[in-house]
Amino acid sequence: MFMKHSTKVIFIALSLAFSSGHTAYTQSSLPSFADLAENLSPTVVNISTSQKIERPPVAIPQLPPGSPFGELFKDFFEQLEQTGPQTVQSLGSGFVIDLVGYIVTNNHVIDGADEIVVNFSNGNSLPATVVGHDPKTDIALLKVETTEPLKFAEFGDSENTRVGDWVLAIGNPFGLGGSVSAGIISARNRNINAGSYDDFIQTDAAINRGNSGGPLFDTNGKVIGVNTAIISPTGGSIGIGFAVPSSIAQNVISQLREFGETRRGWLGVKIQDVTEDIAEGLGLDKKQGALVAGVTAGGPAEEAGVQSGDIITKFDGKDIIEMRDLPRMVAETEVNKNVRIVVWRKGETQTLKVTLGRLENAVEDMNSGQVSVAPTQSKNEQSVLGIFMQTLGEQERIALNIPDDVQGVIISDVERGSQAAAKGIRQGDIIAEVSQTPVQKPADVKSLIEKAKEDGKKSVLLTLYSQGETRFVAIRTE
Repeated sequence: MFMKHSTKVIFIALSLAFSSGHTAYTQSSLPSFADLAENLSPTVVNISTSQKIERPPVAIPQLPPGSPFGELFKDFFEQLEQTGPQTVQSLGSGFVIDLVGYIVTNNHVIDGADEIVVNFSNGNSLPATVVGHDPKTDIALLKVETTEPLKFAEFGDSENTRVGDWVLAIGNPFGLGGSVSAGIISARNRNINAGSYDDFIQTDAAINRGNSGGPLFDTNGKVIGVNTAIISPTGGSIGIGFAVPSSIAQNVISQLREFGETRRGWLGVKIQDVTEDIAEGLGLDKKQGALVAGVTAGGPAEEAGVQSGDIITKFDGKDIIEMRDLPRMVAETEVNKNVRIVVWRKGETQTLKVTLGRLENAVEDMNSGQVSVAPTQSKNEQSVLGIFMQTLGEQERIALNIPDDVQGVIISDVERGSQAAAKGIRQGDIIAEVSQTPVQKPADVKSLIEKAKEDGKKSVLLTLYSQGETRFVAIRTE
């Protein structure tokens, strides 16, 4: 009796909900992708690759003469004795982008391949050559030679897509052949820590192994993304797939087609995130932009007057909302172009003009040496906010290989459990500036922090030097 009554109440509640302005969807009102799938499938190809891998010789155990295991393991031992190259095959997807045979896929689909074969939906197969590839965005461009015009897909504008828009994925999942799946755009501008230019479209359209390199279509039949990655503990789709937006892919493909390689803009700065504490410490109304932690000597930024501690808020007329926006904007800008950048420096905005270099020609000095030192105890040691400091002496300068032009106060210890420790401040770090004011002795640091507290500032910005690199850390004054 109670169950029937409950069911009736639930039914009435649902009926009221739908009659109060909610749209009731029926099977006939949902979209059909049959026409799109029929039209677009011939533009999508399967890509088969093979790679020869040298197989090292294996030591075969010697059995005693007359051992009964000799015959039992004979075939197994003979296989182990075989040496020489072994052929490894893999499958992926791609799509044709013009009449004459240019095909887009993922770099990881063809990386290291000795032979690439493109299989078309009509059963034809053609060998392909690599025109160019870009590991940073996982895009590769192939070319097949054909006398017949190919049906091709056109790129759309990924920038105008919205979360909730329908999308169609066509590819070669698990090597089964052309398969179609539909879903929506779940999110945009996703950062999955795949590289410097992460800006993925996330979709719940089923993307599985073998879909890599295939197109993500909008409902107009335009390519808005190149399917690249999934998150899955099993290798199968759980509704979290990622595609490189067409806005990024098209620029890369154009360069690969023209030059056979990428030619990205280069600014020559090392940057880090602007946190709320850092924004407050520098007098910004909100966290935005990219904080310059270092400037490459002789690079475009140094020649333009960019300084360590600047916050770049605009690049070539575009706002920098997050730090990761800047590398992508710079990379997509043509080499040698003159652009204006707006920086926030010591409470004021300044506009600088910079001529971009080429990233591929830039020589990056990656200093990854790990150095540790126990600074000598000194009578001038002082502490503030859990940071113990002393004047930088010659002994510490030599031990830490600190250049003569780096001045500041050395950290002799950090209180365990303090906010300084939580922010990654460590023994041996050099405090070069407090709130962008240079310091020479521990008393300078204490004085500037006390002044910030008196002025009502909740945090101060420390400029730290460690292992050849500069970074910025905001620390609360409480």
